[in-house]
Formats: sequence, C-alpha cells, structure tokens
Amino acid sequence: MSKRDYYEILGVSRTASDSDIKSAYRKLAMKYHPDRNPGDQTTEEKFKEAAEAYAILADPDKRSAYDRFGHAGVTSAAGGAGFDPSVFQEFGDFADILGNMFGFGDLFGGGRRRGGPQRGADLRYDLEIPFEEAARGVETTIQIPRQENCDTCKGSGSAPGSSASTCPQCRGQGQVRFQQGFFTVARTCPQCRGTGRIITKPCATCRGAGRVSRDRKITVKIPPGIATGQQLRLQAEGEAGSAGGPPGHLYVVVHVQEHEFFRRDGNNLYCEIPVNFTTLALGGEIQVPTLDEPETVKIPEGTQTGTTLRLRGKGMPDVSGRGRGDLFATVQVQTPKKLTKEQKHLLEQLARLLPKDKFEPRPRGEQEQDERNLFDRVKDMFG
Repeated sequence: MSKRDYYEILGVSRTASDSDIKSAYRKLAMKYHPDRNPGDQTTEEKFKEAAEAYAILADPDKRSAYDRFGHAGVTSAAGGAGFDPSVFQEFGDFADILGNMFGFGDLFGGGRRRGGPQRGADLRYDLEIPFEEAARGVETTIQIPRQENCDTCKGSGSAPGSSASTCPQCRGQGQVRFQQGFFTVARTCPQCRGTGRIITKPCATCRGAGRVSRDRKITVKIPPGIATGQQLRLQAEGEAGSAGGPPGHLYVVVHVQEHEFFRRDGNNLYCEIPVNFTTLALGGEIQVPTLDEPETVKIPEGTQTGTTLRLRGKGMPDVSGRGRGDLFATVQVQTPKKLTKEQKHLLEQLARLLPKDKFEPRPRGEQEQDERNLFDRVKDMFG
C-alpha cells in the first residue's frame, strides 16, 4: 500500500513555513494522542502517521530530499513506516504536549523558556534563469529582504553602554510557578514574556527588538543541469535568530525558461531538423545544433522523414555531475516554397520516373495524433 503525502497528512501546502508545519502537527498530536483516545487503534495509527510526517518535514535536509524524490528520498530517514518518538523533542518533552492538551501549561515545573534562543526563519526565493544558463551553470547575485541582527546593539536590544537586567518577577527563569492542587504549574512570566530579562534602555536603532530589516545581496552558484523545481539551500542565509539563536536557511527554487528549439525530458534533449528531400534521398551530411558546437551527422541514402538520430552525450549535464544525457534529432523533409524554372523542370522529370503515389488520404485527427505521439515513440525506441 502506497504512503500518503506528508503534506497532505499534516494538512499544509508544500510551501508551508516551519512554524505552520509545527502548528499543524501540534493540533494533530493533541487530537489523536493515545491518552485522549484509549484503545482506539485508528486514532493511534493517525497519531503515528502525523509524527512520521513531522519528523521529515521539520528537518530541512530531509524535507529537501522528500520534495525532490518523494518517499524514496527519505525511506531510511523515516525508518520505513515506523514511528519516531524523538520528534517530541521539538516540544521540549512529553509534558509540553500534555500541557497544551489539557490546558495546564507546563506540568511539574518542566517545559522550555519561550524567550530563550530561537532559530531564525527560513526564507524562499524563486529564481528564473534562461535554458542555456541551466545547461552550463551560472553564478548570479540575488537580493533578498531579511531580518538581521542590529549592528548598534549586536542583537541584544539594549542601548550601547547598557545591558538588560534580570526580570524581578521570575528571577531570570522566564516562568513563574504556583501550586494548583497536587501540581506545581509553570506559566510564562507576564512581565518579561518568557525572556527572563528586562531591557531598561532600548536600542534607538532597533527599538529594543535586536533585529532590523535589510536588503541583502547574496551570490548563488547554479550547478549545470539544474531543472525547474529543484532548489538550493544556502545555509545560515535566512533571517537572524533571536536571543542568540542561529539564523535560518535560504532556499532558492529554480525555474528554467523554455527553449525555442530544444525540448527537455530528464537529461535528454529532443529537437526537429529540417532537411532537403534530396539529402534524404541521396544521403549526405547535415549540421545538428547542440548545447556546444554544431555536430556534423551523416544521413544515409534513402532516409525517411521522421527518422530520429541519436547523439550520445550531447544532452543536458546531470546535476550531480554524473555525465550527460543524449540528444535526439528527428529529421523532417523541407519542401522548397519557390522553385526556379530549371529546378521545376528537373523535378517534373523526376516525377515522371517515380512511382505514382498510392497513399489513401487520412483524416486530420489521425495525423495530429501521430504528431503528438512522435515524442513518446522516440522515447520508446531509445529507452
């Protein structure tokens, strides 16, 4: 039985942010948790399914592999169809899940400080490049708006010469605790909002936020052979983290423009070459355009229009650097639109010597179907 799409399981789009994915998983975890549905095998399976999906999509490397190759790219990472309890570590511990489920906050004094170091948000940039640049690779510069640490306060949020003081209400813990029956319940400190510190003199540049918005130019290296939809991860080029947290990543999603002559399928290229009918009948040589220099190809005597020639190693480079695909050139007879008197006289002489046409006319629909199937037939012939 085939696996369901991980994005479908969590109910999010393929462009969902990390926070959206995490939020969606939290809701499903609370809804289908076995403690809420004791003895219900169906909800338990949904709980495990959601946990597996989150384990992949919450990890940038695993998510990138899944986006490119589907389940085949993350089979080992997901442990087959197994359930990975380690995903709960994203929420601090199991008590964090229960606290959100039953509204008790962080039970037994556990949980994480909300105002602690936070990783910066990941960013996405859609980059369109010409077909030729995708074939040979290119180094380009893009400009993105992002949140960066304030240069004035170095991300602290405090004015130069001053520093944040310890929150007097929670004493730097970011949480306040109180007794509720048999339990000690922890809540986010309302005064410092979980940071554990109070900024008495905010930085004038960032107004205490510690981060400012800037447009940043970044150099991106596009490898040869890249295809539409593939993405590049630029580590630590996303938005700055808060409270000393690491920056996020930048994902560049590539879109390759269509070529006016070549059609691409995987690493193979396909094209059509107009050839004079005399060359097809008598044989000769033709020039076939490639991604590099034109290639001279011999045409055997009696070659029929629609014949496909294979030029090995003249297709697109493999993006991983493992060789190149092939180029398939289909020859099509080129009928001259204007003839001189001499040319017309010679053709009339030839026509008298050739057998009369005995082909029955075919409906236009059948001809169009043959034209549409040409591309598929070439693929079947050469594999």
